[in-house]
Amino acid sequence: MSCRAKRKITFGEKFKILRCDQYDNDHMNILPAIDIIDGKCVRLEQGDYNKVSLYHKEPLEVAKKFEDAGLKRLHLVDLDGAKAGAVRNWKVLETIAGRTSMVIDFGGGIKTARDVEIVFNSGAAFATVGSIAVKNEEEFVKWLLTFGAEKFLLGADAKNERITISGWQEETQIWIYDFIQKYVDHGIKQIFCTDVSKDGKMEGPAIDLYKNIINKFPELFFIASGGVSCVDDLRKLEEIGCKAAIVGKSIYENRITLQQLKEFNPRAT
Repeated sequence: MSCRAKRKITFGEKFKILRCDQYDNDHMNILPAIDIIDGKCVRLEQGDYNKVSLYHKEPLEVAKKFEDAGLKRLHLVDLDGAKAGAVRNWKVLETIAGRTSMVIDFGGGIKTARDVEIVFNSGAAFATVGSIAVKNEEEFVKWLLTFGAEKFLLGADAKNERITISGWQEETQIWIYDFIQKYVDHGIKQIFCTDVSKDGKMEGPAIDLYKNIINKFPELFFIASGGVSCVDDLRKLEEIGCKAAIVGKSIYENRITLQQLKEFNPRAT
């Protein structure tokens, strides 16, 4: 029996697994983002913890608004965990997973197999990882074999087409396309990419970078992240073949309304 077969899966996780393929193949999917510090909904500018904007004290209320708007999936980030190197805000995950039907990917501070178990047992459908895939490839590959590669959302954050890690504080010399190819070969199905020079600035997404990635890896469920400032940006991402886009600050600052997102994706209505 494989390690994956031996693993205990909670009822809630089984339910979420069944929901994970409920994507709209005719329209780009919208993944609203909730970033958490001290249990509250915040945003950072370019990953800088000194540039924090508080948007809401109750992440569950924010998630319910997204759900009421017809959005199916949620990108949940534990910024405390990312800073501490261990999952911290799993209770927020548990609450949202238990009180909404959204398919949640959760990241921030996932450094050990135990962290992965906490994330799945708290209701996440996907574990979002980034730095571990760069710093400890051997350990991450073990997770892929143990839990299943389809259960992970891999972050490929980049600056000048080179991978950045640790909340964008460390730049590497790893070419983003080599990084993606390595983990596609290990079975990864979905990747999101943030051009760190774009995130939080709402100056438009990294269209050229994303187009190159999609052309090289057409089989990926590719998710754009960072820079989205308006619905026109979403249309551009859809035109180049993005399967989904993570949208955060532009929603919280009313550059994009939930009604516009419903109209952008008719399946959500």
